[in-house]
Amino acid sequence: MSRMRSSRTALAVALLGVALAGCGGTTTPPGGGEDPGPAKIVDAWTSCAKAAPRAGEVITVPTTQTSAPAVPEPRIGRIDPAFTPVAVVLCGREIRPGANGGQEQTATERRAEDIDALLAALRLPNQQADGEIACTLDMVIPPWLALVDEQGRWLRPYLPTDSCRKPRTEVSAALAGLQWKTVATRTVGQIESPAADAAGCAQRWSDMVWVETRDGGPKPPASAVSPAAGPLRLCVYEVPASEQGGDKPAGDFVYGGPLPAERQAGVLRGLSNRRAVADCATPATRFAVLRPLDGTTAGPDRYVELDGCRRFLVTLPTGGAQLGQGDDALAKLLGPV
Repeated sequence: MSRMRSSRTALAVALLGVALAGCGGTTTPPGGGEDPGPAKIVDAWTSCAKAAPRAGEVITVPTTQTSAPAVPEPRIGRIDPAFTPVAVVLCGREIRPGANGGQEQTATERRAEDIDALLAALRLPNQQADGEIACTLDMVIPPWLALVDEQGRWLRPYLPTDSCRKPRTEVSAALAGLQWKTVATRTVGQIESPAADAAGCAQRWSDMVWVETRDGGPKPPASAVSPAAGPLRLCVYEVPASEQGGDKPAGDFVYGGPLPAERQAGVLRGLSNRRAVADCATPATRFAVLRPLDGTTAGPDRYVELDGCRRFLVTLPTGGAQLGQGDDALAKLLGPV
């Protein structure tokens, strides 16, 4: 749930690997490396927006336009010998700075020609495993590609795999070596609003008070939480009605920024009380998150329900969590800054 500060604006011409773990050790790769047969040839290429409106979607965001319905895609397969590609189209997504701050997700369409090296790589056979081999446990997300011929017909090419059932490195290298031209871009959603960016807060956050208490835990601390803390950042989120009462309700940023020192002293006193926690099961519509202003993880994270049951939760960096009972006074101290 950390803020998305990476500049993920690379062309994504190479295969995107999302690491789940390091080396997987010695293993026999799963089956299923058989060639799928010839690809289906489609009459006329239109655009990524029409043929692949969700290509490259890793982070789902609310769209700024009416969401395009899912479209059926042609069968991926080998290149028919009667089909002569002259260009490749890459459909994908990027995260870019917004015009007025924050970050937005854009869909991109890129095209490249002079694709002989890519075609040679796509025509390679699958590599077969010879006994037990060492495969890494990363999840590889292949790019969305279309090959186009002179008549404008197109197909989705199959990417030959290595002995670990991942696309062969020759394909990745050929894609990375192409000269890509951007054909079109379109904004598909906001990742981080200018207001959240200015406040130093994430656009969305989960209501951890509800997460921790919905199954009956954790218990209140045996002793009051120490009020000592460095400067804190306040981020307040509103939970949509559709999320309230769910397993892990997420809220959208409303306001936030550095918590004024005079308010912080009162907030910490409110979080150190030992009142009995109310027997309550009303989901909060708003909650506050308090974290170290410098972005470190050395201190605890503090969550406060601003309505509903008005409970608070202190999660400790060493593990564990402490539940307490807030009140109207504490909620008022966590108003707009």
